Amino acid sequence: MTHLSDAALAQEIISGRQDAFVLLMRRHNRALFRAARSVLKDDAEAEDVLQDAYIQAYRSMDKFRGEAKLSTWLTRIVVNEAIARRRKTSRRAEIIHLDGDIAPENQGSQMAIEDHQTEQPEASMVRADTRRLLEKKIDELPESFRTVFVLRELEEMTVEEVSIALAIPEATVRTRHFRAKGMLRESLSREIDFALEGAFGFAGERCDRIVDGVLRQLNIQDKSKN
Repeated sequence: MTHLSDAALAQEIISGRQDAFVLLMRRHNRALFRAARSVLKDDAEAEDVLQDAYIQAYRSMDKFRGEAKLSTWLTRIVVNEAIARRRKTSRRAEIIHLDGDIAPENQGSQMAIEDHQTEQPEASMVRADTRRLLEKKIDELPESFRTVFVLRELEEMTVEEVSIALAIPEATVRTRHFRAKGMLRESLSREIDFALEGAFGFAGERCDRIVDGVLRQLNIQDKSKN
């Protein structure tokens, strides 16, 4: 059934084909996991939410009307489940809802980069470190900005699809996407500035080695003159 569209798979699922649902899950697992994680910032919590959302979607598949793409409908279910989970597990008063406003003080600051098998270990390490830094900085974005950024940049959903999935106006999607990229760029720029301060370090062994080498040369020259 891999050739079937999502809409066709939905009909198969409604008719009782569980294997169709397995295919649907495998087709959308990564995108929906990222959506859940963008709200919760925790891998294990995101996995739990995704499972709960899938069960809800399976039982509600006959309610899918095809007014939006099935992937958008699934994303909406996952995001709602993630928000509900966060409400249950967090007692902090400053919970940020996807449809709420973001206070200026909250404007703190998985881009998946495939590691090629032919890469040298050093290059793979650099890629892994870069990926971890990006994931960390994305996690630091305020929730409503972070979710829009993940759906737009990582999953390449359209403005209209994100608007439907999150139940927010398209203009809000554009604004949050733009501001999220700006905050991420600024945050990464600060990291680069800090790293530049220590680039090509000269203290310690290197400094001692050069000084010792110069002194040795001077001693050799002095001895040759004598």
